[in-house]
Amino acid sequence: MRLAVLAHGKFPDDAKTAVGLLRYGDHDVAAVLDRDLADGRSDAAAGARVSDYLPDVQDAPVVAGIDDVPEIDALVIGIAPIGGGFDESWRDDVRGALSRGCDVWSGLHYFLSEDEEFARLADEHGCELWDVRRPPADLTVAEGVARDLDATIVTTVGTDCSVGKMTATLELLEAARDAGLNAGFVPTGQTGIMIEGWGIPIDRTISDFTAGAVERMLVERAAEYDYLLVEGQGSIVHPAYSAVTCGILHGSMPDHLVLCHEAGREVVHGYEAFDLLEPGAAAALYESLAEPVHPAEVVGGAVNTAGIADDGAAREALADFGDAIDAPATDPVRFDADDLVEAIR
Repeated sequence: MRLAVLAHGKFPDDAKTAVGLLRYGDHDVAAVLDRDLADGRSDAAAGARVSDYLPDVQDAPVVAGIDDVPEIDALVIGIAPIGGGFDESWRDDVRGALSRGCDVWSGLHYFLSEDEEFARLADEHGCELWDVRRPPADLTVAEGVARDLDATIVTTVGTDCSVGKMTATLELLEAARDAGLNAGFVPTGQTGIMIEGWGIPIDRTISDFTAGAVERMLVERAAEYDYLLVEGQGSIVHPAYSAVTCGILHGSMPDHLVLCHEAGREVVHGYEAFDLLEPGAAAALYESLAEPVHPAEVVGGAVNTAGIADDGAAREALADFGDAIDAPATDPVRFDADDLVEAIR
């Protein structure tokens, strides 16, 4: 599958889905759409590229719009804004992709298939509109069976939202497989679902069915894997997203927890009037919340140290975080996830 990824004005720092597909997806990314980067370069004639802004992922040209994209199979909305709304400035690109016969994938709460114009164009040109955040219609409450499954369940949790839980989970998955562990990934968010091609968008489920949705995925995959790595969402102290965090925690009934954090962050993302908990307190809170359903220990930390330039300083930050949670901590992108693999083993 050959993709173009829309990330206008947000690439790379605020284009979580775009970056996730570039780093972990098996698809060939033909171009990234960001009109600000494509038009704002003094050397635009030479052509902006992903590698100019984001190292160590597959490279692709950065272009201003769909008319600059070569032949593709699908256009992906590569931005996950707070609230999941559709920006009307993207309409021309989506319209153009559909008119060319391309599918469109979207992880927004705004369903493209319910947009009258997009639905008409998709029908006219034989395209699929994949609203990734549309959950199955037959979800129900949890049965409370995840703790009885014959697999070790590891769930990533966070000191905040947008600290790298999906990244940590996928890096741990790769390291676990490299170490010979039979491990599988359980995607709970739109980006992970696009990468894996399956999953349930937990932040779109009816609240009563959230734990049941996670449990369903685990039951479906437990016979295939010895280790199931569950992608966490939000944070238990986030004023907006704590409900989805608790639902994933209780639905997955994990054996182990990995606490994720962004080095240097002290306040809640998007809600700066709220302070983050100290890492040790956050770890203790997650363990306390898990205890009545199924006891789980924070066995490691995954810290995003991208904001720290020096490797030595980054290692000091990791050591401090590990001391705070009384468990090994690493930046699995900058360094490796070997200590985390040993912790879950």
